[in-house]
Amino acid sequence: MDAAPGHLDDLERLFEAQRDASRCGEPASWAVRADRLRRLRGVIGANRAAYAQAISMDFGQRSRHETELLEVAHVLDGIDHALAHGQRWMRAAPRAVGWKFWPGRAALLPQPLGVAGIVTPWNYPLDLSLGPATSALVAGNRTMIKLSELTPRFGALLAESCAREFDANELCIVNGDVEVARRFCRLAFDHLLFTGSTAVGREVMRAASATLTPVTLELGGKSPAIIGPGITSDADFERAVARLIIGKTFNAGQTCIAPDHVYLPRAKQDRFIASARRAVRRFYPALPDTPDYTSIITDQHYARLGALVDEAVSQGATAHALADAAHDAARRLFMPVALTGMNEASRVLREEIFGPVLPVLPFDDLDEVITRINNAPRPLALYLFERDRRRIERVLARTVAGGVTLNDTFMHVGPPQLPFGGVGASGMGAYHGKAGFDAFSHMKPVFSQRRFHPVSWLYPPYGVRAERILRMIARR
Repeated sequence: MDAAPGHLDDLERLFEAQRDASRCGEPASWAVRADRLRRLRGVIGANRAAYAQAISMDFGQRSRHETELLEVAHVLDGIDHALAHGQRWMRAAPRAVGWKFWPGRAALLPQPLGVAGIVTPWNYPLDLSLGPATSALVAGNRTMIKLSELTPRFGALLAESCAREFDANELCIVNGDVEVARRFCRLAFDHLLFTGSTAVGREVMRAASATLTPVTLELGGKSPAIIGPGITSDADFERAVARLIIGKTFNAGQTCIAPDHVYLPRAKQDRFIASARRAVRRFYPALPDTPDYTSIITDQHYARLGALVDEAVSQGATAHALADAAHDAARRLFMPVALTGMNEASRVLREEIFGPVLPVLPFDDLDEVITRINNAPRPLALYLFERDRRRIERVLARTVAGGVTLNDTFMHVGPPQLPFGGVGASGMGAYHGKAGFDAFSHMKPVFSQRRFHPVSWLYPPYGVRAERILRMIARR
């Protein structure tokens, strides 16, 4: 479906059709779910090159290799994991009951919720649409996906390719403007998953509250990175900086889990800038002509990044160009920049950056970093580069984040065995793998009573036997 403001009635019609289909007949068997997952895998396999090209055109420039690595491979891994384990996830899970309920038995029976709604952002349009869809489909749900209006070429292609393999009652793609997105979020889904900014997440939650739709919110946040005192050798420091820089420059920093800013020992600040420049030159040696560096998605986003840097500099910060090339406004190529000496009131320290601008914040004691992180909204990710086990355990124990990668960036999001989600202002709920199956399932408690059971001794009329049993039950 290619929804537009003039076709909002089609949105309601499609939802009603999926809801009716989800409520008639038996829940989807494993054979049906596996078939849907295999068809989804086939759609991606047949169109992966075209998807990468469409995404690159929507951005202005994005590497095919980056799309393959960060989107296609990740979704395919998730589908393969679901195919390998989904049938086992579907089984009723026995639960032990206390002696008071013997000889009865209990279990949790996973059931599809019905119709899942997925609202996708523009920065990783393939992964953040079909990744959640994998979770919804393996759980046996019908699924509707609303794509961002900022990726129209990819949106049209995904809608067309999915329509060839899926009935609209199973899986349908919705494209359209902000008004379509608002109407989409007001539909009475059985579960709604939104990925995007914290500000829009609040609006989504308000819209969903009108229909009591449960939500999973994957939001943003200022994810900190820490280079700890235990990174002492030259090799370890160079490696830490390179891994941090690649996490910041993948997709030109337009990633919800990108390191937003970095804390490091005060004496290593100048060394960090020099190492960061070497890393940028190594990863992108032909800037601005390399096809491997991603454009900023729109002129508005490009201008916002420039304004953040300009404001920080006007308030006393120093901007360190990490590339030898200048910004290219015509192609929206914003070169990586590090900032030092920032004023605490700078917007770059308060707002999510979502671009290749990296504030560098020196510290004298690791505990002051922990305090700063805990005084800020809970981040979606936290990255710690450290070799000392006691320091690692201290940071892990005393901070709360959606996920953590030690001595690298991004990696905690890759394995389908790990849930992905935020906490507090960075989101609620999680998905990927079994966590995604659970998020889109109702775990129905089922108690099975036997023909003869001692509870019947407590039926009225009450007498001496009931008194004795109640005294025994109340005994501690």
